[in-house]
Amino acid sequence: MTDKNGLRITARDRVLRAWQDSTELVRDYQAYAGETSDSSEISAMFSRYAEDEAVHAAELLKVLHRYDR
Repeated sequence: MTDKNGLRITARDRVLRAWQDSTELVRDYQAYAGETSDSSEISAMFSRYAEDEAVHAAELLKVLHRYDR
């Protein structure tokens, strides 16, 4: 895919960006879980979100490793 500036953005580029975003979300959700300790329900929700997002990050990382072989 070529963007409006003439740069070629590959599928690997997209996977890398998604992995970076996903790992950032894991950190964010973990922080939110700790910061919402006044509500165990909300804290648990953010903990689950962090775990779910960690699965996504791991899957994306596997794809990145395949690209780099």
